[in-house]
Amino acid sequence: MKRNLKEIGLRVVILLVGLVIAHFGVTLFLLVNLGTDPFNVLVQGVFRTLERCLHWEVLTHGRVHIVICFLIILVLLVVDRSYIKIGTLLCMICGGPIIDFFNGILEVFFVEAHPLWLNLLLLATACAILAFGMTIVIKSDAGTGPNDLVAVVASDKLHKKFSIVRIIVDVTFVVIGFLLGGSVGIGTIVCACLVGPVAGIFLPINEKWITKLTRRYCES
Repeated sequence: MKRNLKEIGLRVVILLVGLVIAHFGVTLFLLVNLGTDPFNVLVQGVFRTLERCLHWEVLTHGRVHIVICFLIILVLLVVDRSYIKIGTLLCMICGGPIIDFFNGILEVFFVEAHPLWLNLLLLATACAILAFGMTIVIKSDAGTGPNDLVAVVASDKLHKKFSIVRIIVDVTFVVIGFLLGGSVGIGTIVCACLVGPVAGIFLPINEKWITKLTRRYCES
């Protein structure tokens, strides 16, 4: 069914809200300093490998991140281009600045070291926030982040639950990234195993309210 500009605009706004929530979770996750999200382990590994081999001064972690995102998008354009939408590009462009914004606000609370139990609690909270925001992005149906795009397309193609496929994708990212030299902490393992199942809980909840909101907005 063809969408009018009004509905497209609403779905992009919903996606941006989800993106802000998800990256608040990512920022909190990184500040806890018990590891990083699985996709960033992959990026770290690729970055360090290229750094060792090429010695390019222009090479930065951020640039490598963008290149890997573009490569994933190019591959998925061949597999199923219906998933590549304006929101996917927005996720790529806006993700970094959102993390930088929240980092400036939250880092004040992480000046002093926290006990391990509190860090683990913050880590679990960050995973839940990340999963909640991520599922809003996915169910906005305006696009999604390149790393989530892999899990979304794979789960559809393989007719598997998103939560199971997300764990497989995350673990694959972690293993490849670790072998290439990316850093792995307890938080990385928790994230790889926890985000998928939590997202599986949030997906139907977010789908319901987003569907209701778009129907009400577009019919008014």
